[in-house]
Amino acid sequence: MTDNNNDFTKGSVSGNIIRIALPLTIAQIVNVLYNVVDRAFIGHIPEVGTAALTGVGVSFPAISLIIAFTNLCGMGGSPLFSIERGRNDKAKASKIMGNACTCLLFFTVLLTVAGYIFTEPLLYLLGASDDTIVYAADYLRVYLSGTLFAMLSTGLNVFINAQGFGGRGMLTVLAGAVCNIILDPIFIFVFNMGVKGAALATVLSQMLSSGLVLSFLCGKKALINLKLSDMKPDFHIIGKIMAVGLSPFVMSVTTAASQILCNATLQRYGGDLYVGIMTVIISLREIMLLAGGGLTQGASPVISYNYGAERYDRTKTGILFVAKLNFLSLFVPYVLLMLFPGFFISIFNDDPALIEAGKVCVRIFFLTHFSMSFQSTGQSCFLALGKSKQAIFFSLLRKALLVMPLVIILPRLFGLGVYGVFLSEPVSDIIGGTACFATFMLRVWPELTEKEKLKASLEEKHE
Repeated sequence: MTDNNNDFTKGSVSGNIIRIALPLTIAQIVNVLYNVVDRAFIGHIPEVGTAALTGVGVSFPAISLIIAFTNLCGMGGSPLFSIERGRNDKAKASKIMGNACTCLLFFTVLLTVAGYIFTEPLLYLLGASDDTIVYAADYLRVYLSGTLFAMLSTGLNVFINAQGFGGRGMLTVLAGAVCNIILDPIFIFVFNMGVKGAALATVLSQMLSSGLVLSFLCGKKALINLKLSDMKPDFHIIGKIMAVGLSPFVMSVTTAASQILCNATLQRYGGDLYVGIMTVIISLREIMLLAGGGLTQGASPVISYNYGAERYDRTKTGILFVAKLNFLSLFVPYVLLMLFPGFFISIFNDDPALIEAGKVCVRIFFLTHFSMSFQSTGQSCFLALGKSKQAIFFSLLRKALLVMPLVIILPRLFGLGVYGVFLSEPVSDIIGGTACFATFMLRVWPELTEKEKLKASLEEKHE
């Protein structure tokens, strides 16, 4: 593909977004699918399935922390990379990618060492009980051995997509996912490795994905290559990457923190059964958000590129297109989940008690989840335009300022107990999502319009 084909100031804006987003969405579907398959297989391990699923669920916040640092580097660097591409400054774009990779390697070492040292104390903090700690520890210790591959495959894949190679970005994820889906039942059931087998299958699949990502970025087909010389730390560039990446980082960290609080509160009011239900709900939420995630990732380089090229009309067109499509992508699975919660729960576990109790919890948790489309659209557009402060604020608003206090307060009101924990999500969804998108449209949209008018005026004078 030539550089001209990857010039997002040409052709249909919606067409460019779909061209990048479609393979990314497929990749998201497959990526979520293999995580879901992990949990589905674990939840159906004979005799210990429910305890094993709950144990793996307890480890989610620790894995979310790894994802947080991955997003800090990858999602922090890719909008800056795309803006420089739009300005046709390839040398600076290359340095941004190189320094993002350096940051990924640094955090890999830090998180792996800390994870191994504090495994069991961390898992008890995250809500493990004496019955589930063995499964949580087995899964996390094996998963930590592949931290390098997990961070490189996800953190650098965004730079493939940012260059317009959405299909290639999809294939790197697809290859790993297929590998994981094949290895899961072999390791879990044939080799009788249980949760260790599920974690090992994930590590090997991430190893394959990271190898494919690196081979492409270092190869001849990439428009901008990952070079060793550009990985020399430039603290000015690293500072910018951290500033932009702070929003998705904060979002992931606050998600992990709120999950810790949820697990602890559910353990107090309902025990392992409700921690297991929350594990299923998190898996269902991942499925619901996958289409929107692929769309916003696909739109980000197009919006950033046009913003960097001062094509504000096309920037606005891209934002509106994302907003409409994002809402539709979330509303359809929302309706299905509210109508058939028992069916979706049974994918992960066939315990009648868990399914029956889970139906009510699922309907409460996802009551207003369609409004998350407003949050994800506003959040991704703030990031695409390099407006990190606003993105960080709304990351904090939803989880740290809304969900976490509500998780503490609601279970104590009117005897809600565990239901108060699940109710905290819809309250925060509607308030946080509406506030984020409304602020973007009231503050940033007029700014883009003003810049568009100013540019048109200057062009008329030159003529």
